[in-house]
Parts: sequence; C-alpha cells; structure tokens
Amino acid sequence: MARLSTSHLIAIGLTAVGLACSALPTSAAKRARAVNVQNDDSPDVVTYGRRDDVMRFGADLAERRGLDAAEVQAALQQARFMPSVARFIMPAPAGTAKNWAAYRARFVEPVRIRAGAAFWRANEKWLKLAEQLYGVPPEIVVGIVGVETIYGAQMGNFRVIDALATLAFDFPTGRKDRSPFFRDELEQFFVLCKSEGLDPLQPKGSFAGAMGMPQFMPSSFNKYAVDLDGDGHVDLRGNAADVIGSVAHYLAEFGWQRGQPTRFDVAAPVDAADRAALLGPDILPSFGAQEFVQRGAKLADAALGHEGKLALVELQNGDAAPSYVAGTQNFYAVTRYNWSSYYAMAVIDLGEAVAREVAREVARNAR
Repeated sequence: MARLSTSHLIAIGLTAVGLACSALPTSAAKRARAVNVQNDDSPDVVTYGRRDDVMRFGADLAERRGLDAAEVQAALQQARFMPSVARFIMPAPAGTAKNWAAYRARFVEPVRIRAGAAFWRANEKWLKLAEQLYGVPPEIVVGIVGVETIYGAQMGNFRVIDALATLAFDFPTGRKDRSPFFRDELEQFFVLCKSEGLDPLQPKGSFAGAMGMPQFMPSSFNKYAVDLDGDGHVDLRGNAADVIGSVAHYLAEFGWQRGQPTRFDVAAPVDAADRAALLGPDILPSFGAQEFVQRGAKLADAALGHEGKLALVELQNGDAAPSYVAGTQNFYAVTRYNWSSYYAMAVIDLGEAVAREVAREVARNAR
C-alpha cells in the first residue's frame, strides 16, 4: 500500500495488502469475527449527512481546493460510517511472534507466481518502458502488485468515501488517533475525483481507503500516479500500464538506484554487541561493507565491493533462529512502499520467483 502514514499501518497488521473484507489478512479476519458490533448494512448505521462538522469540513475543503461545495457536501451526505472499518484498523493483539517463513509462504506461492508470470507476459512492453524511465526492474514492480492485490484479483470492496470518512470522523479509540491523516486523505480523494472525472461515490478499495492494483492512497495517487500509456487518463484499477508506471515512479521518487541490487547474503556477527550495533539503525542503510566485516559479519563476495551503505536486516522466525540479509538503498526504497522489512523481502522473493517462472516459460517455448 503506497504510503498510508509514517508508520505505514505496520502496527495495524495490514501486511500492506489492503484487501476487502472477503480477503482480509488472517489476523484481521479473526478480529472481525471476535468483535461483536453492528453490521455495515444495519439500517441504523448513520450517513454523515447528519453531521454538521462533516458538512463544515466539506465546505472548507471545497474552498481550499476550488471545488464545488454543494457537490462535495452532497457526496459526504451519502458517506456511511462502516463499523468493520473501525474494527479492522485496530492493531493486532500484542505478543504475536513474527515468523518470516510463515509470512513469506503467504505471498511466494503458486497462485501468485502463476498470476505474476501471466501479468509479466501480458505487460512486458510496459515493464520495459518503466525500467527505462525509472530504473526499476520488472521483478520489483511485479512483486509489489502481486503482494498488494494478486494482480488486481483483490483490490477491495469498500467504497473509498465510506472508509475514509469513517477513519476521518470516527477513528476508534484504543490506538493513536490518525483522524487528521485520514481527513487529509479524504480531501485528496475529492481532488483525485475532480482531476479524473470520477463520481466520489463509485471508487472502491481497501478498508483504509487504498485503491487499485497497487493500493495507492489518494495522496500517493495525486503525487506519484502516471499516465504511462499516454491516453490522457490515469487508471490504477484497470490499466496495467499506468499501474506499472506508477509503482516504478513511486519507488524512484523514494530513492531507487538504477542497477543496484536490493540485498546481499550475510551471516550476522556472533558477538551480541557487534550484532546489536549493526541492528541499531534498523532498515536504514548506515554501514559500509568494511564496517560489517569489522563488526564480525560475513558478507557475500559480491557485497564486499558494494560502494553504498548497508543495513543488517533481521527477519525473525518464531522460535527458530532469525534470518538476515544486508539491505541496500534499494531494499530501503521498497520499504518506503510499506515500512516493513518482511514486506520488502516478500516483494523481492515473489518478484524473483515470477522472473524464474517467466524464464522457464521462454525456455520451454524455445525448444
């Protein structure tokens, strides 16, 4: 999901997929079943037209953005409070052990690999063009779209206006209040609808308001979405060219370095103090290769000549020993899409698995 906030919903447990109710991550689905609240379709679920503060918000944003106040308020009048959105935005229960192997298995699996190969074949032209323009290779773009929505199969079924209004005006208690962020996103959503000629009541997305195959929040759409095929319209739901270009543009804007790998193999230092020192900056590349070596880390030969900074990335495996990689600036760039090292590694591994499948298909067809 392209940039929800500084914490980027990691604490929410979205796993960046931003899916609809029917395709929620396991933890969110369990929370949904465990909490007994009114149904989204209950007749007493309010529409926001009854709220004076919401109508004032609509008038103010219309004035700021040069929009028609009556149109904005008319749309907000029909926005509905969604009880399920208020449930799903809550963090997962504390104390759940992270498990990279289990997390990876959810995304690097046959359905996504097959769908990714088909997406790659159908859109090879646009993947190549995006790489030429932004330096982001096909496997990274394909990995992100696969992790986010399985190439458009699961883009979310919440009306975006309902999800954003719920979180803007009725953000649930029990966690840090993010309502100002969602009010900004609701404003950006009206700007997006105006620029693209959309009815604000029609777009659908995740329970957090993310949209399309790449699950862009409205602000990310307005900043980073591109019309790659030049048809005069940006469509992140049904136009794979625009999806590919927008994901690549987003990563380029967040520091992707053309031609640089995402990570290197590494054995973490045995000494706890040295290991802690390298882990201190988390996923931010902060140490040169020689600093890794001096701290007792054993890097792959390819990493020893790397001129940029590296981060020691730890991926916990429940009760088993953690996994480690040495992340580059490009690994860090992928985490700007979703601020999680587990997410980044799932994207990278899925993309590489799809690339291998595409290569096998090419080899078979060449026989």
